[in-house]
Amino acid sequence: MNSATPAAIATSSPPEKYRFYPGWTMLGIAALANYMSAPGQSHSVAAFKEPMRDSLGITETNYSLAYGIGTLISGLLLPITGRLLDRFGARRVLPVVGLLLGAGCLLMSQATSLQGVIVGFSLIRILGQGSLCLAAMWLVGEWFEQRRGFATAMAGLGGSISVMSFPLINGYLISNYNWQTAWAVLGIGVWGIVTVPSLLLVRDRPEELGLTPDGFDTQPTRSKPTPSSETTTSLVLEGWETRAVLRDLNFWKLLSIPVTSGLVGTGLVFHQVSLLGSHDISANWALGLLSLQALTSTSAALGFGWLADRWECRYLLCLAMVFLALAVALVITLPWFYLIILYAILLGLHGSVLRSAGMIVWMTYYGRRNQGAIRGCAVAMMIFGSALGPLPLALSIDYFGSYSPALCMFLIMPITAGVLTATVSKPQPVTEVR
Repeated sequence: MNSATPAAIATSSPPEKYRFYPGWTMLGIAALANYMSAPGQSHSVAAFKEPMRDSLGITETNYSLAYGIGTLISGLLLPITGRLLDRFGARRVLPVVGLLLGAGCLLMSQATSLQGVIVGFSLIRILGQGSLCLAAMWLVGEWFEQRRGFATAMAGLGGSISVMSFPLINGYLISNYNWQTAWAVLGIGVWGIVTVPSLLLVRDRPEELGLTPDGFDTQPTRSKPTPSSETTTSLVLEGWETRAVLRDLNFWKLLSIPVTSGLVGTGLVFHQVSLLGSHDISANWALGLLSLQALTSTSAALGFGWLADRWECRYLLCLAMVFLALAVALVITLPWFYLIILYAILLGLHGSVLRSAGMIVWMTYYGRRNQGAIRGCAVAMMIFGSALGPLPLALSIDYFGSYSPALCMFLIMPITAGVLTATVSKPQPVTEVR
């Protein structure tokens, strides 16, 4: 948002009494949005790969290239989505994103060529993987402050449940009907589960209803009232300007976490079958571990969310890098077969921390005022890392005949990111607009 245009909202006066804090409704909608982001997520798209390639006569390289193009475009546009959220709020942006994502799914169901697949992937990755999740987390960030970590983890459960359920849902639809029908069902599902509830129920901030974040009676400490009329009060949200954030060394240190997680985490999962196969682990075991990883992430999410409200986020993010580094060290050596279970658990714990502390750290350091733009930059960098993640391992096996060189680089990255994050200064209360 331009510094000349303050992030101001109107609050009703006098405040209305609510028996049930509306923030929990917003959290539920955010969880549904995370769940229905599946059409643009890798765990859902994977089920369509072979049926679409066989039907359309597309090579594996071109199919992967189409997916990569969509991913990179998503990363480039995500900061813009963040700015739109800061300016217009989730009440306007979320229904539009849901409407367009559903349309993107229907468009994908009509694809007849590589060009159509590229356009479809670009839409579903921009809207599903990027914008829908960003809008969901923006909404939670506005409605919760002292319980933001726990609330973010609860909303993130929608994404975890999505990982466990959508491969089965898509597989059923494709096997019993066809991939075109499956895409159409996903599109209609997005409209019914995300777009309609968003239109009817979403409110951008608690102040619009005369409430405060978390539903407490006390006035928020990170906002300043300005002169108002008899019927409304304008509230200026405090926080850093985006340009000031980009000049802050702490931001770049913290940014090493999503970049590393996106690159290393995606690389490991993308090559999981062949990586573990190099240790004589069967494909069935390797794929089964993905479910264990998702189950671990889901089970630990609320615990790490609870900790995120009590510990400094930077320490939890350092812990996430420890989990990731240990997982890489295991897959390099893997001295005993059953350690692959520990490998999956470590990756699950790493993902669980990112869904809580990794989401709220930006507001902890830089406030509410431009959280969409700031978080959008961070998530965009994670997406770029994800797009590049499979490449080092592929180059390593092609040129060196072994995954070890790339895995050694993957081991260094989380260690480095953890050290950088440990040197980040303690967050200070956001008491003025910078």
